[in-house]
Amino acid sequence: MQDAAGKAIPAGYKQTEVGVIPEDWDVLPLASICKEIGDGIHTTPTYSLSGDYFFINGNNIKNGNVVYDENVRRVDEAEYLKHSKTLTSKTIFLSINGTIGNLARYKAERLVLGKSVAYLTIKDSGSEIFSYYALQTEKTKKFFEDGLTGSTIKNLGLSTIRNTMIPVPSYEEQTAIANVLSDSDALIDSLEQLIGKKQAIKRATMQQLLTGRTRLPACPPSPCALRPDGTPKGYKPSELGDIPEDWEVMTYGEIFTFLSTSTNSRADLSNIGEYGYIHYGDIHTKFNNALDLNEFNLPRISSHLASSSFVENGDVVMADASEDYEGIGKSVEICNVGSKKVVAGLHTFLLRDKNKYMADGYRGYLHCIPAVKNAFDRLATGMKVYGLSKNNLAVVPVPIPSQKEQTAIATILSDMDNELAALEHKLAKARALKQGMMQQLLTGNIRLPLAVPA
Repeated sequence: MQDAAGKAIPAGYKQTEVGVIPEDWDVLPLASICKEIGDGIHTTPTYSLSGDYFFINGNNIKNGNVVYDENVRRVDEAEYLKHSKTLTSKTIFLSINGTIGNLARYKAERLVLGKSVAYLTIKDSGSEIFSYYALQTEKTKKFFEDGLTGSTIKNLGLSTIRNTMIPVPSYEEQTAIANVLSDSDALIDSLEQLIGKKQAIKRATMQQLLTGRTRLPACPPSPCALRPDGTPKGYKPSELGDIPEDWEVMTYGEIFTFLSTSTNSRADLSNIGEYGYIHYGDIHTKFNNALDLNEFNLPRISSHLASSSFVENGDVVMADASEDYEGIGKSVEICNVGSKKVVAGLHTFLLRDKNKYMADGYRGYLHCIPAVKNAFDRLATGMKVYGLSKNNLAVVPVPIPSQKEQTAIATILSDMDNELAALEHKLAKARALKQGMMQQLLTGNIRLPLAVPA
């Protein structure tokens, strides 16, 4: 016997609606494994600023959790009792309108559900954790996708959910699979929390070091914070607020030469071509403070405008456009150019330190200085996309420590960045491993040993 792709089906397996699975597994519609499938209320509740219960919709279901952001509304107990659903520890939430397929397990929160959230309560005979993972498989997503309704805003109906088929092993095997995948999620969660903690520490460290609020104990040949006579250095007023007495203030226009950039869009780029291309979107999403050209494979372009400048070590490439305030002015410092020919692209500024006022490694952190970032935000223009002009950027003031202090600060911050990059790499591997395990375990390609009854 062969499967749908023409491959021989191994002994002990069978072809089903959800693909090839073990012979001792069932294929059942969600209606058969759930005691209840429903959605939230189709009316607007009466909100209460002091209510103890939350009103959530599909946009509150993210990354396996119910997310309570600043926009979440509250309701009081009377409104909750009026609209409450029967939710248990075996209930799974599913976003069904707009963004389809986000999942979270119910954790005894005080909730009123909106119409873009479906709830699936698994029968006692099944594992809700196994079902939670089974709902994430590509086969299940395809069932959902095939049943979507609506043109502009997609909707997943309850009838489609009820009729969606999933593979169902024995309860014991469901539990074994759920335990393995839960352990994988626990590792991912711990890495995410550690990364969040390290990012917070880095932000606090930048706030202190880049403003001179904290001075480093060693700026050879003497401490940063001491005068030659051993007395502590003080602070002086400036247009940026109080700064250390030995720091200067210069503008971007005084520090940098503005060089020409290319104007090609993402559609012009590929994996081949003579020149590397730094796209402003990648500055927002992939790079932090530094761009090591030995570490990243940039998109390529076959030709560049004759007026475009090639980047050099120490250059700063700034994204001059952003869809949110957080990304305004985000910059990276270029290193390890070697013989590579790379251009800065559309919606970027290419800045070159005129007289090496700044130490290598420090320039990529300038946009993180609070007073500098505040100036960017104040000068940015636009409605849906915020942009900086060269004229506005040129007058933004920057506090300048000595080069020795710059080097000391950059060393600390780059060490933090390297640690974060290593953790992000470890997290990416853990996520990829989990996806691989899901593919193998939830199809029965790999069978787990089950506990032998005593």
